[in-house]
Amino acid sequence: RFRFSVEEYMKMAEAGIFTEDERLELLDGVIIEMSPVGNSHEANTSGSLRFLAPLFVEGRAVLRVQSHVLLDDNSRPEPDLALLKWREDLYRHRSPAPQDVLLLIEVSDSSLPYDRGTKLSRYAEAGIPEVWIENIPARSIEVYSNPVNGNYTTTRVYRPGDTIRPIAFPDVELPVSLIMGALSG
Repeated sequence: RFRFSVEEYMKMAEAGIFTEDERLELLDGVIIEMSPVGNSHEANTSGSLRFLAPLFVEGRAVLRVQSHVLLDDNSRPEPDLALLKWREDLYRHRSPAPQDVLLLIEVSDSSLPYDRGTKLSRYAEAGIPEVWIENIPARSIEVYSNPVNGNYTTTRVYRPGDTIRPIAFPDVELPVSLIMGALSG
């Protein structure tokens, strides 16, 4: 495999090598084709947005949807949601880096093994303080925190009926039932 730097990847994008419809991300120098987004994935993303958006409106954090985070020179993943430290310029002049991240959320269905494995490991190595994996098949939210030596040392699982709070904002309470949605649909 040939490995690309973020700079090379961005030059390819600017040259039009990738189409606008392609869902791609760069991780460890490898261009990864992301899974198509289905109804459950979009609903879960909207459920999380519903409760996290007020943080953005209040100027407490920047909330990004399916946007990149620059982990290093060879990794530019695109988590489903990123809650970032507040900046007036909304990161217009530079990419968010690990030290800017408060919380990353991955909504996972068919991508669950990849999100739990490769991506979670890279997030821990980069020192991302908290990652949520919204596990659609299990209707749960897996919370990973306290990265040490490239691994998360704390893991909790939340299910419908539970409430969840981002570490950076313990005053914000998210009902798992409303994020994960009803069984029928």
